Amino acid sequence: MAKYVYFFGGDKTEGDGKMKNVLGGKGANLAEMCRSGVPVPPGFTIVCDGCNVYFRNGNSTPAEINDEMYAQLAKLEKEMGQKLGDASNPLLVSVRSGAPFSMPGMMDTILNLGLNDETVEGLAKKASNPRFAYDSYRRFIQMFGNVVLDIGKDEFEHILEARKKKVRAKLDTDLTAADLLAVIAEYKALVKKKTGKPFPQDTHKQLEGARDAVFRSWFNERAKFYRRQNKIDDNLGTAVNIQSMVFGNLGETSATGVGFTRNPATGENAFYGEFLTNAQGEDVVAGIRTPRPIVELGDVLPEAYQQLRDITASLEKHYRDIQDFEFTIQDKKLWMLQTRNGKRTGPAAVRIAVEMVEEGLISKEEGIMRVDPNQLDQLLHPMLDPKSLKELTGLGKGLPASPGAAVGKIVFTADDAVAQAPKAPVVLVRKETVPDDIHGMEAAKGILTSRGGMTSHAAVVARGMGTPCVAGAETISVDERAKTMTASIGGKKITLKEGDWLSLDGSTGQIYAGRAATMEADPTSGVLATFMGWADEVRGNFGVRANADIPRDAKIARKFGAQGIGLCRTEHMFFGEDRLPHVQAMILTDNEKDRRKALQKLLPMQRKDFAGLFEAMDGFPVVIRTLDPPLHEFVPKREELMVDLAKLPNADTKTKKEMAARYKMGVGDLKKQLPGLLKRVEELHEFNPMLGHRGCRLGITYPEITEMQARAIFEAAVQVAKKGKKVIPEVMIPLIGSVAELEHQKAIVKRVADEVLEKAGMTSLHYLIGTMIEIPRAALTADMVAQQAEFFSFGTNDLTQTTMGLSRDDYTKFSKDYQDKKIFKADPFAVLDREGVGKLVKFAVDAGRSTRADLEVGICGEHGGEPSSVEFCYQVGMNYVSCSPFRVPIARLAAAQAALASKFGAEAKRTA
Repeated sequence: MAKYVYFFGGDKTEGDGKMKNVLGGKGANLAEMCRSGVPVPPGFTIVCDGCNVYFRNGNSTPAEINDEMYAQLAKLEKEMGQKLGDASNPLLVSVRSGAPFSMPGMMDTILNLGLNDETVEGLAKKASNPRFAYDSYRRFIQMFGNVVLDIGKDEFEHILEARKKKVRAKLDTDLTAADLLAVIAEYKALVKKKTGKPFPQDTHKQLEGARDAVFRSWFNERAKFYRRQNKIDDNLGTAVNIQSMVFGNLGETSATGVGFTRNPATGENAFYGEFLTNAQGEDVVAGIRTPRPIVELGDVLPEAYQQLRDITASLEKHYRDIQDFEFTIQDKKLWMLQTRNGKRTGPAAVRIAVEMVEEGLISKEEGIMRVDPNQLDQLLHPMLDPKSLKELTGLGKGLPASPGAAVGKIVFTADDAVAQAPKAPVVLVRKETVPDDIHGMEAAKGILTSRGGMTSHAAVVARGMGTPCVAGAETISVDERAKTMTASIGGKKITLKEGDWLSLDGSTGQIYAGRAATMEADPTSGVLATFMGWADEVRGNFGVRANADIPRDAKIARKFGAQGIGLCRTEHMFFGEDRLPHVQAMILTDNEKDRRKALQKLLPMQRKDFAGLFEAMDGFPVVIRTLDPPLHEFVPKREELMVDLAKLPNADTKTKKEMAARYKMGVGDLKKQLPGLLKRVEELHEFNPMLGHRGCRLGITYPEITEMQARAIFEAAVQVAKKGKKVIPEVMIPLIGSVAELEHQKAIVKRVADEVLEKAGMTSLHYLIGTMIEIPRAALTADMVAQQAEFFSFGTNDLTQTTMGLSRDDYTKFSKDYQDKKIFKADPFAVLDREGVGKLVKFAVDAGRSTRADLEVGICGEHGGEPSSVEFCYQVGMNYVSCSPFRVPIARLAAAQAALASKFGAEAKRTA
């Protein structure tokens, strides 16, 4: 028979820290702390699978789980010497979620369960503190009403704020026992009005309702969104932890707080966190009151503080990772409520990994596996340019909750952030964020809150997302209804409205009105350089190149550690203002002679571009793809031409001048040349240009294009080699479907290359001619293609489209349906489809090398910078991946992790 409920508390603890898949992360860690002798309030955990059983049973908890729960409740009552619902000696419990993977703030919590009209009086009498009892009861009604009865939290807040205003209380703690009784009465009236029933007094019904509500919260919108963002399986379910209450709101000798054993924003090895006296845990994370730095607890409750330092230090050593902990001090006695491996920013993750290796806590290999490759993106965040700040107005300083610079237009709601983000960068400004804001937080470039601290919801979620955040900016008042924010600086008020520009520095907490300029970060120094050095050692000979079309991008790529260029798209060079007229002349002519004349003008421009790439990549290979897109992309749009031609007879002088400028011709030439231009554009028009006259097909029809590009490549190679630099050209023929196409184009490239190199006396200069595998037939005939190709580079953007019959541009129109209904495990254009496209890739690699054992194989699609796709490329035996310059560090780390996983298997992944 399955066991659904596990007890924790002292020597009666049934689970342990290895049972996260059963007990959830929180339940497993509570059990582990109990076994380690840490003071933990006892309780019991309903397993994660209980959540799945609940949903399979029609959103109802079956009798066997109920019976087991009540058996464990009896055990807890005996342990505590209290009873749930006892009027004179009531047991109160908290009911919290706890999934196998940390999901901070995404599911629901209820505190003080077990209070009703009778037990609240028993609690007041026992504690000799009526105010504390009534405060706990009003909190319970609000939480239960919101989470279980689905009454808006703001409706309870409105009642509380009205009472505070009436009695002129600034803080909740200023309310008297009589005030709280009045609030309780109004809360109960609200529940009756909204549900048609009085607030439930049966404590067992309270427990069942809270447990089921936590199960249901597994599928609330914010939890589903968080799981999608973090690739967490919906089938895992959440555990429910039912734990005896300890109270931080008993008075000034009681407190509650959250903290980290190291700074989760920077990684500094310094005790970090916040606390409030006379409060409960929700007050700290919700930002209702701005908490105090945790080090000040040493002045308020020194003995409890020292015990907290000792316990958390031992927990970090035990788990060998930064710990995120929650605690309550009840009348000077410390209780630990939770510990878990802490969420951290990218900069913090790297620093913590490096310093823990240097401290001997973990090995280098474990350190490498501790950092999510995507987190490295945060270390490349821009910073505010100090020069531009001189022109902006400072609005004060908040808490530096998540590092990086954010510049954007102000929005005041999560929905507005999502709506406006595609049009312009936005900064989300709130009094405090709530879990339901997560979609807007994800869309925003930065987050500013006027309340809350370093461990508030906004701070924790922003750090997890890598979004810059300034929290608890008390110089700022936010009016979310009026959609304004006002800063009080030196007696002067400055008001900004929705749509105004705002600049934030999440590393310092500084806030500025206006649009600051930003500077790029330096990835070549400090702990990041040390960490990436370790990663490079581990990945060995597996290379990481960059997709770069111009020398500037190539230099950035080298700065980020690229070992060559894996894709230079020559067509991007054709769109320059000085080049497009020659490209259009080449396209629009109907004879080879004029085409060659136009190409001759392009030759020195292409040569200069290639020379810049070779110089930047001194000693590293440069893969140059010959012209790929259809020719119509370089000429005016057919529809616009038709409209202008229709307007021309009646157009005024101003309109004719605009047309002439648009088509790069004289006003007097419009009547004569526009019809011919339209005729040629219509000849180039294709119904399906992605599968039309492009890639190698252009080179076969117009071999002079391939000739010009080959000449530019090898003349540039000679030019740079004569300067003493090492040049390694690799010419890539795109979109082949048969070996005959490659053979035709290769012959042209080889003829031109040999001619140029012989003339320069550089016949020993090594070069390769290969192809892009982006058509299924090329993959399926890879053994024949390899007879001609000296290298393969998989263009997985087009290979995904052609294999799946799925247009990348049109997929976005229905991708949300596929995501919500789990048709695809992930967006196939973001994460390589291993089951379909991946099989073709592996087949082609193996088939190609069966013909040519030393075949160089890489990937140059967007997947080359996505960690799980990089892992796949490593597993199938590729030589390198290529990605955008800013994703090179991500690919380097992903490759190192793939190497470790290959060497040590699942054990390596478990260290992460």
